[in-house]
Amino acid sequence: MNGSEAIVQAILLAFALVVILMPAFLRILRRLGLGKRIRLEGPQSHQVKEGTPTMGGLLILIVVGGSALMLELLSRDFLDGSTFAPLATLGLVGALGAADDYLNARTGDGIRVRQKLLWQAAVAGYVAFQIQQTYAIDTLLVPFLGPMEIPPVVYVAFAAFAIIATSNGVNLTDGLDGLAGGTLIFAFVGFMIIAAINTPFPQPNLAVLCALIIGALLGFLWFNVHPAQVFMGDSGSLSLGATLAVVGLITGQILLLPLIGLIFVLETGSVLAQVASVKATGRRILRMSPLHHHFELSGWHEEKITLRFWIVGILAAMLGVVVFLASRESFT
Repeated sequence: MNGSEAIVQAILLAFALVVILMPAFLRILRRLGLGKRIRLEGPQSHQVKEGTPTMGGLLILIVVGGSALMLELLSRDFLDGSTFAPLATLGLVGALGAADDYLNARTGDGIRVRQKLLWQAAVAGYVAFQIQQTYAIDTLLVPFLGPMEIPPVVYVAFAAFAIIATSNGVNLTDGLDGLAGGTLIFAFVGFMIIAAINTPFPQPNLAVLCALIIGALLGFLWFNVHPAQVFMGDSGSLSLGATLAVVGLITGQILLLPLIGLIFVLETGSVLAQVASVKATGRRILRMSPLHHHFELSGWHEEKITLRFWIVGILAAMLGVVVFLASRESFT
């Protein structure tokens, strides 16, 4: 089986599994009373979403992890240096997100921010160290400029920051039906292409893992588009964001992540800018942060915001791949 066939089959497999399993999974979530608690300080239009099943991201993790295990049992070579760290990140951060979703649904309060960051920092530090050791990384690839020497300890700190920042950036984006799921798909497609054609050593297993995630997200979107039947929850957004950063690190193209994941950067930047403005001047620069809420309160319909953010996400991912190809050509 060639690489393109494996990628297509992985997408179709994960998509089919999520679509088939989701109805039963939703029944379990409802039976357990795991409905989303909507914040009162958010847009009033969101109050109708109160009680919608959350923790849908957990099924994505189960399908991706189960499919990866099946591929390992069939081929005995799927779990290698390029796939182990992303899968470990998916599971470890996913456990944190699932616990937060459960507490939010049961009590209305999730895990405290400091506790979340502590767990994220521990996982990110461990994964970053393992990546540095596995690949003996002492340089950072800068587009069009080539490798730049970087001390291992600095690389580990930078990599851990990238993992934590992307995890929380995706979490902030997960505020409208289909928004985080769609933009994640485009970002993973960008890195899937990069992994498949990376030089001097392509990473076919990593490309297939990205394909599994893409397929599972497509299946999730079948139920998450407006009006959503299920929410991703922190189990999905935190873990998939962290995994996206890990994929960027393993491909060696982590500096392209802010471009390929532009929506996540804009959403995070809008929150930081809002907080800074309020503290410095006492005034808000946005009607509400993150950025998608600003457009909601400006009169844009939820579906319009989602689709326009998807368009930006598609263009950003395409541009990221183009920059990768152009940068690669400049050194060959």
